[in-house]
Amino acid sequence: MSTALAPVQANQRFALVDALRGLAVLGILAMNIVGFAFHPTVYSDPTVAGGSTGANLWTFLVAGVVFDGKMRGIFTLLFGAGVYLLTTRGEQRGGGGFVADIYYRRTLWLLLFGIAHAYLLWFGEVLYPYALLGLVLYPFRRMSARGLIWLWALQVVFMIASGIYDARDLTEKHDIAVAATPLKKAGKTLTEDQEKAISTWEERAKHDKPDAAAIRKYTTLNTTGFVNSVRARMPIVLWWHSLTMYSPMQYDLFAMMLLGMAFVKTGVLTGERSTAFYWKMIAAGYGIGLPLTYAQLRLQVDGGFSILANAWAGAWYEPARIAVCLGHVALIVLVLKQARFSALRRVFAATGQMALTNYLMQSILCTLFFNVLGFHSQLQRYQVYYVVAAIWLAELAWSPLWLRHFQFGPFEWAWRSLTYWQRQPMRLQSVTFEPEIEPREPMPAGS
Repeated sequence: MSTALAPVQANQRFALVDALRGLAVLGILAMNIVGFAFHPTVYSDPTVAGGSTGANLWTFLVAGVVFDGKMRGIFTLLFGAGVYLLTTRGEQRGGGGFVADIYYRRTLWLLLFGIAHAYLLWFGEVLYPYALLGLVLYPFRRMSARGLIWLWALQVVFMIASGIYDARDLTEKHDIAVAATPLKKAGKTLTEDQEKAISTWEERAKHDKPDAAAIRKYTTLNTTGFVNSVRARMPIVLWWHSLTMYSPMQYDLFAMMLLGMAFVKTGVLTGERSTAFYWKMIAAGYGIGLPLTYAQLRLQVDGGFSILANAWAGAWYEPARIAVCLGHVALIVLVLKQARFSALRRVFAATGQMALTNYLMQSILCTLFFNVLGFHSQLQRYQVYYVVAAIWLAELAWSPLWLRHFQFGPFEWAWRSLTYWQRQPMRLQSVTFEPEIEPREPMPAGS
C-alpha cells in the first residue's frame, strides 16, 4: 500500500511523453510572451501595439501557424494522459482508495498554485483551469479509448457550432447597431433590441480596440510596482476565473484532456504505433489544419484585424488549431522515437520532467524583464522573441543539469511534498535522470 503513495522516480518515466511535454512548455512561451509584453488585445490584433507590418506581421503569422493554441493543445493532451497513467499505476500497485485521495489532493494543490500564479504573475495561466477540470476528469479514466474519442469529437463539433453562432450573433448586433446609431443621435426612440445591440457593440469595441489612454494606463500599472501590476491583471483574472471559465471556451481543454487519455491508452503518445500511422496522422492534421489556419489568418489580415474579421476568424480557430496540434504530436513522436535523436530526446525530456518549474520560471523571468525592468510595451513584436530564445536556451540548459543532482524540479518537489504532506527526498541517490523509453509498467506522465 505504501508503494501506491510513493512519488514517481526519474527512471520510471516515459521519455517520449516527457519530451513532448518539454517541447510544449517551451512552445507555450512563444504565445504567453505577447501577453507579458503588451496589452492583452495584441494577441488577436497586432495593430494595437508592437507593430503590424513587415517583420512584426510575419512574426504574428508564423506564431499563428506554429504555436497559437497548438502547444497548449499538446500540454493539455499530456495532462489527460498523466491523469490516466498516474491513477493506473497506483491501482496496479494496490493503492485502492488511496489513489483517489492522492489524485484529488494533488489536483487541489495545483488549483491553489494556479490561483497564486494568476494573481501574482500571469493572468493567462493554465494551472487553475487544468485543476478545475481535473476535479471532474477522474471518472473518465475508465472509459474506452473509442468512447473517449467520440466524446472528444462531440465537443469539437460543439465548439465549431458555438464559434459560428457567436460570430453570426456579433455580426447581427453590429448591423443593428450601425443602423440604429444615427437614429439615436437624432433623438429617435429605439427598440429594446436596438439599444441592446448598440450597448453590446460599444462594449465589444472598448474591449477589442482599446484607445491610447487605456493602453497607457495598463502599461503604467504594470511597470510601477508589484501592487499596481496585480491591480492591472486582477479584472482579467476575475473575468477568466468566473463566467468565462464555464463557457464553451473550456470545452477545448476538457476535450483535449479526454483525447490525451485515449492517445496514451492506444500508444500514440508513447511511440508504439507504426511509422505509417504517424505519417497518416501528420498528413491528416496538417492537411486539414494548415489550410484552415491560412484562411483564418488571411481573413484577419484582409479585414484589417477588425472586430468582425477577428470574430469570423475565431469561428474556425478550434478545428484549425486542433488539427495542426495533432500533426505536431505525430511529427514530434515520429522524430524523437528514433535512436539517432536520443540526445535531443533526453534534453527535451528533462525539460518536460521539470515542466511545472519551467512554466512558472517563464512567468517569473518575464515579469522581471517586462514589469520590473520596464520593457512592457517598449519592444517591437518580433523583438520579444529574442527574450523567448534566451529563456528557451536557459531552460534547455538548466533542466538536465538540475536533474543530474536532484530527482525533481523545485516546484515539482514542493507539489509532491504538499500532496503527500511529507517532505520528499530531493537529491538523487541511485536513480538516473534518463527515463526508459519502454518501461515495464506504465508510469505517470507527470508534473
